[in-house]
Order: sequence, then structure tokens, then C-alpha cells
Amino acid sequence: MTATGLSVGQPVKAPPSRRLRLSTPMLLLGIFGLIVLLAVARVITGANDITSGGTASAALGLAVPIGLAGLGGLWSERAGVVNIGLEGMMILGTWFGAWGALQFDNPWAGVVAGAVGGALGGAIHALATVTFGVDHIISGVAINIVGLGITQYLSKLVFDGMPGGGAKQSPPVTEMATLSVPGIGEPLRSLEGRHWFLLSDFAGLLRGITQDVSSFTVLAILLVPLSFWLLWRTPFGLRLRACGERPVAAESLGVNVYLYKWVAVLVSGLLAGLGGAFLSIVAAGIYRDGQTGGRGYIGLAAMIFGNWRPGGLAGGAILFGYTDALQLRQGGASVHALLLVVALLLAAVAVFQLVRQGRGRAALLTGLGAIVVFAVFAVTDTVPEQFTSFTPHLTTLLVLSLASQRLRMPAADGIPYRRGQAT
Repeated sequence: MTATGLSVGQPVKAPPSRRLRLSTPMLLLGIFGLIVLLAVARVITGANDITSGGTASAALGLAVPIGLAGLGGLWSERAGVVNIGLEGMMILGTWFGAWGALQFDNPWAGVVAGAVGGALGGAIHALATVTFGVDHIISGVAINIVGLGITQYLSKLVFDGMPGGGAKQSPPVTEMATLSVPGIGEPLRSLEGRHWFLLSDFAGLLRGITQDVSSFTVLAILLVPLSFWLLWRTPFGLRLRACGERPVAAESLGVNVYLYKWVAVLVSGLLAGLGGAFLSIVAAGIYRDGQTGGRGYIGLAAMIFGNWRPGGLAGGAILFGYTDALQLRQGGASVHALLLVVALLLAAVAVFQLVRQGRGRAALLTGLGAIVVFAVFAVTDTVPEQFTSFTPHLTTLLVLSLASQRLRMPAADGIPYRRGQAT
């Protein structure tokens, strides 16, 4: 026996983990709780638009390009290649998407062309980083600059002089068909208009995601579970993720690390190109210079927020899309109502940190944040327009700062790999 009362050689049990394990019932409960908070804020503030069908529809449309860019970053970084060039690949996707739709008079041709344009950017990034070992950040920044310059040159060369086109924009493209769940649109609209607590909120959100949804949006949503299945449920995905965790060990088992990194970066560019094509074909119906507006970077933030997992990434994209939709539709009034939601959410997180995790200091800081946000909400009636336009980017900074302690990137992410190198 030792001084601690344990026999020599007796295994010591590790203390129980306090880390929250996210299960499907818990996820559904969290979504329900968030909708309840939104309903409470709507009733208190009278900002009915925060749970309206229009806001839900706009949020879904704004989340798609962010989610596709983030999904592209997920593929690349899971193979160990940092892809800061998502913005440039999206820019290529916007131009090639509009060009393909106009050239073949078919929006789906534009979708394919946008994917090819983004994949070309991915090929350049893979050639620089995987084949020649260039620093990943330098290569990504260069692609962002080159992508912007190439599309500006091509616009002057191709679109300038066309009817409705110009040096900085294309002619309007053919609209893409939309899909709706039949038989529920009008009943949901009627229930939403009654403004009943919770029932009308559910009706508005459900109407927004089931009525007049672009078929491109449906495709983008399906790419999330498809990526999860490919990366986490197949031998191909296991080998690809091994290249981002332990490439030398993967090489010792016969995995062609270069090939898998190339495939991942090409898919990354393809997905970012799809996000760009969505902007020019569905969101705007036209290509314009500077159309991406930094969504490639926000997609990268959504990927980090999601802890390099497809489900968390999708949640981050919806969050950023929702805040963007609020500031576009009603501006200050809706964003002001959102302050109450943030205050209540921070208060709930503080209670959870104190009771469930036993993290007193973190709970105190989170609680103080909740008090500050609530005080701002209480002493103001609206949010100035200068701040509402910055809401999506501010949300990005806040979410990443709050989620930073639980993040774990792939172990070999961003580390140059050379065949035969030592561990």
C-alpha cells in the first residue's frame, strides 16, 4: 500500500471527463431551445421578422455560399493543406458560373463551369503547396489576388459590350427552378401571421426552408452529409484524414500522400467554386465584380467554428447567414432584438459552465458578458446602421473567440510534407 491508499501496480482510474458530448437528442434540444429564445425575444421586442419565413429563406440562401466555402476548407485541411485561397476560388466560381450559364443558356451548365473554375484555383494551390512545398498561407493569398485580377480581365474581355453587360458585370443569367413542399405553404403563412408564441415562430421558420427553395440550395445541403460519409465512413476518407494527422505514418502503410492531398485540394476548390456560382446564378442572377464580399474568409471561420466537422460547419454557416439576413431585411430593429437573444444565451451558457462543468471563472466572465449585452439592449432602442452592416463579421469574431478553447485542428495541418521525411 502507498500513502494514497492504492496498491503498487493498481491501475488508477482517470477522472470522469467533463466534456460535453453532442448527441442527436441534445442537438435537437439545443435547436428547440434556440427557437424558444428567439420567440421570447420576438414577443418582448415586437420584432416579428426575426422568426419570419422571409428571414429564414434569406438566411438559408446566404448560408449556402458560406457553407460551401467552409466545406471546401474542410476537405483541404483534413488532408493537411491550409486553404486561405477559398476567397479567390469563390471569385473564379462567380465569373465562370455566370459565363457558363450565358454560354449554354442553362443555369446548371453555369454550376458545372463554376465548379471547374474553382477547381482550377485548387489545382494551382495544390501544385504550389503539395508538389513544390510552397508555404500554404503565401500560396492562398496569391490565389486570392490572382483570382480577382483574372476575373476583372476576363470581364472586360468577354462581358464588356454584351447587351446588359459591362467591364464589371455580366448580362443577367437564366433563373434556376425552385422547389416547394406542396400543400403546406398557405397554412404555414396563415399560422405565422397570427403571431402566436412559439407556434407562429415554428411556422415561419418552417415556411422559409420548405417553400421556393432553389434546387441548387438542395444540392448544397446534400453535400454536407455526403462529405461526412465520404470522410468518416469510407476507407478513402480514413486515408485522406490520416494525411492530415500523421502523413509519415500513412506513407509507411502504403498511402500515396501526395495523391490524397491533391484530391482534397481539388475538391476544396470545386466546392468553393460552387459557392461562387451560387452567388452569381441564384443569389444575384448576375455576375458583379467583388461579389463574394469576403464570404470565403467567413466560410473559413465557419469551418473553424465547426471544429473541422461538417455538422458544426453547417451550424456556423447558418449562424452567419442568419445575422446577415437580419441586417439586410430590417437592419437596426432586428439586430437590436438579437441582442436580447445573445444576452439570454450567454446567461444560459454561464449557468451551464458553473453547474455542469464547474468552471467558475469562465462562468463569471460569460455572466458579465451577458450583463453587458443586456445593458446595451436595455438602454437603446435600435442599433445604428453603421454597426448593423458589420453584424456578420462581428458575429464571426465573437463566435471564434468563445469557441477557441474547444477547437482541435488536424495535427499536420499546414505543415509542408516531403516524401520519406522523418517523423
